[in-house]
Amino acid sequence: MQELLSTLRRLRAPDGCPWDREQTHETLRPYLLEEAAEAADAISQGQLDELPGELGDVLLQVAFHSVIAEEAGTFTYAEVEDGIVQKLIRRHPHVFGETRVSGSEEVASNWQAIKVQERGGRERGLSEQIPSALGALAREAQAQKLTGAAKGGLQEVGAALHAMSADEEGVGRLLSAAVAYSRSLGIDPEVALRAHTARRLAEMGEATS
Repeated sequence: MQELLSTLRRLRAPDGCPWDREQTHETLRPYLLEEAAEAADAISQGQLDELPGELGDVLLQVAFHSVIAEEAGTFTYAEVEDGIVQKLIRRHPHVFGETRVSGSEEVASNWQAIKVQERGGRERGLSEQIPSALGALAREAQAQKLTGAAKGGLQEVGAALHAMSADEEGVGRLLSAAVAYSRSLGIDPEVALRAHTARRLAEMGEATS
């Protein structure tokens, strides 16, 4: 990791790369999302031989932001690393402490309780809990889960389709019903649609070649 940080510091130096020197936290946002998506794609498509490279691109984004922050005096990579290590230790008292758990459901419940404690007992609003940069389907799935919305079946999807108005709200209700159905099957709707789109693009590419 230190070699990666040193490489980025060289690229950001006065006699380094003009493009790298121009980047800011804001300009790098799309790349952070893109690289994470490409790593997810490699996993979804079973391309594990490509995963190391894709994860390297994600790690590059972490290092890039850390070096930019280091220059501004806001934080360093060491603080990023220490912060996540301490968080993992705090949120796994059943591993690093004396807490006993019955299974993964209790682990998840304790995790959420510890998050609230870390904020001094302040509960976050729903809009704070769900990143706005998430894909729309993933965001809807998270919203349904956090609000305790029922997992719908095909009947609910059919009802939403039958009652759908030909406008943005109607389409939104139909997609929400589809997300609820996906949750009932234990399928991540964002991952499912991404995989479907990738297959269609590949098939279209083969058909036109």
